[in-house]
Amino acid sequence: MTMGIDPKDLAEDDLLRELRQLHATRTDTFLHGSGDALANHTARTEELEEEYLRRHPERQVDPERLREGARQR
Repeated sequence: MTMGIDPKDLAEDDLLRELRQLHATRTDTFLHGSGDALANHTARTEELEEEYLRRHPERQVDPERLREGARQR
């Protein structure tokens, strides 16, 4: 279910902007949105995140975000 532009058709800057916007509005949608709003928000976030991962399979991962990094803290 694509709402808006297909993520594959977004330029890199647009994809990142959309992801930032969705992440910024997640808590408000979760706490105060209708069930449909939350479902749509979740579906769109998944679409955009999957596209980002498809484009950047070798993205830089912060070692502190891994289990071993957490154990060292």
